[in-house]
Amino acid sequence: MEAKDYININKETWNNKVDVHIDSDFYNMEGFLKGKSTLNSIELDLLGDVSGKKVLHLQCHFGQDTITFSRMGAKATGVDLSDKAIERAREINKKIGLDATFVCCDIYDLPNHLDEKFDIVFTSYGTIGWFPDLDKWAKIVSHFLKPEGKFVFAEFHPVVWMFDNDFKEVFYNYFNIEPILEEAEGTYANKEAALNTTTITWNHPISEVLNALISNGLEINCFNEFDYSPYNCFNQTEEFDSEGSEKKFRIKHLENKIPMVYSLSATKK
Repeated sequence: MEAKDYININKETWNNKVDVHIDSDFYNMEGFLKGKSTLNSIELDLLGDVSGKKVLHLQCHFGQDTITFSRMGAKATGVDLSDKAIERAREINKKIGLDATFVCCDIYDLPNHLDEKFDIVFTSYGTIGWFPDLDKWAKIVSHFLKPEGKFVFAEFHPVVWMFDNDFKEVFYNYFNIEPILEEAEGTYANKEAALNTTTITWNHPISEVLNALISNGLEINCFNEFDYSPYNCFNQTEEFDSEGSEKKFRIKHLENKIPMVYSLSATKK
């Protein structure tokens, strides 16, 4: 297996995950179909009012956040590498009766599939690790934003990806030094699922993210770090008491000592 084959390898993995994810409690499709929003306060605080805005959602999986934007009054377009995920996104969108649009392609190749500019570009949680080159990624973000358009990004903190799966030791390099090839059973949405998957990913330090955006004409307006995850997608987690209705999870033995998520907003200059 070679890293240059990462697109085909990762696409197959995500295609294999779609049905398991749709049926999982993690994605709560029943609640979603009844109107439950899938966006968290972390990203909502940066997005502001999206009503009447054109929103491009990169790496949308089967479209729950994209469709949530439609419910909020935005003209939303979702993009994903997995043709199976996009097929299901279109089915869900039609079932609900909304007007979200979905495009299937590798994000790097999106300018060959979409010819529009957007008020907001959005991507969140477990997205950039699938890219070897963040400069190319940031060029895509910049390309699709209107002047003064806004990029909103929420992502798991690179410190989280340094640990082994049980958070017992620092196992991986913080810096982007090489592709990470992994084989795993199950999936974050259902750890007991009968899935055997292969992935090729890359770790990206905060400096790489910020410099990629800055060098492609984006001005960073806000950068936040959080000592919890809104998703229970890691091992050794515990939910902790928090104000409000949103669930928050930490690594039990690490408590609030490490950053788990960061978010930023940036403006196209």
